Amino acid sequence: MSRILSRDEAVALVQRLRAEGRVVVFTNGVFDLLHPGHVRYLADARACGDALVVGINSDRSVRALDKGSDRPVHPEQDRAEVAAALRAVDAVVIFEEETPLSIITTLQPDVLVK
Repeated sequence: MSRILSRDEAVALVQRLRAEGRVVVFTNGVFDLLHPGHVRYLADARACGDALVVGINSDRSVRALDKGSDRPVHPEQDRAEVAAALRAVDAVVIFEEETPLSIITTLQPDVLVK
């Protein structure tokens, strides 16, 4: 089963985890050029609870953030795949908005890490 989820699948996962009494942690980012600092950050975020859901900015939202005309370097599906492969990450959801507010409101994680 893929750890890259649609918004609806992520909601269902969070509800299931919460029903099991697990603490759900959420964080987000572009994670375009993944480096050791990202890996440490995600491991630290995961340590704040029992499961980590990572929101990845879509390509469109990265461009809207004006991170430069050459960004993102890697397409959203590639960035999501790399993040999902990390041991600390339980699930990844790509979001279209410029800020993560909508996905945070939708998922209602127990812990928000920034």
